[in-house]
Amino acid sequence: MARGISREGIVGAALEVLDDRGIDGVTVRAVAGRLGVRAPALYYHVRDKQELLDEMGTEIQRRVVAELAGRPPGEHWTDDLVAYARALRTVHLAHRDGARTFSGTLVTDPAVLRAQEPWLRRWRAAGVSAIDALDGFDLVTAFVVGFVIEEQERLRSATDDPTRYADEDRDRRLGDGVPLVAELGRARHDTTARFDRQLDALVAGIDARFGR
Repeated sequence: MARGISREGIVGAALEVLDDRGIDGVTVRAVAGRLGVRAPALYYHVRDKQELLDEMGTEIQRRVVAELAGRPPGEHWTDDLVAYARALRTVHLAHRDGARTFSGTLVTDPAVLRAQEPWLRRWRAAGVSAIDALDGFDLVTAFVVGFVIEEQERLRSATDDPTRYADEDRDRRLGDGVPLVAELGRARHDTTARFDRQLDALVAGIDARFGR
């Protein structure tokens, strides 16, 4: 084991590599280079790239838990889902390719999973079953991940080409006679407002299906 190398330090370096190079650039060798060591020095802590991604994803989930820590219980069980969705989006947007990178990773820290217990107990008391809670969580998570992947891809594309999503160019390509299509294009620009509207619609559906 190389001196001075810790799992926490490896994860921090991996997140820096992610921000610099994107998910395709995250390798054990690249992270080792960021730490100034050779790749074998990291294998005491992480066996391969998948385990590295799991540790990165676990750290991101810790940050989601931290975002929600101390928040008073919502009046309704879906208030918790909305708070979770917003925290998840915030944390994923903090890193390049955040939603792509952390989706599907294995949470390795039991404390992150145990943090769900107070929420689940409140929901159970409100009449929400464990399976309905699971489906509610999964639906909201899938929505946030998909939304943020698209959001980050558009941001990256617009950074490379600031005119890529210009309304004037889009209107010229569309031509006349489709004002509603043109209006929809403009409505996409305020991503936070769009996220909130769509999240509200999703959560209303979840409550109608699973609420008691």
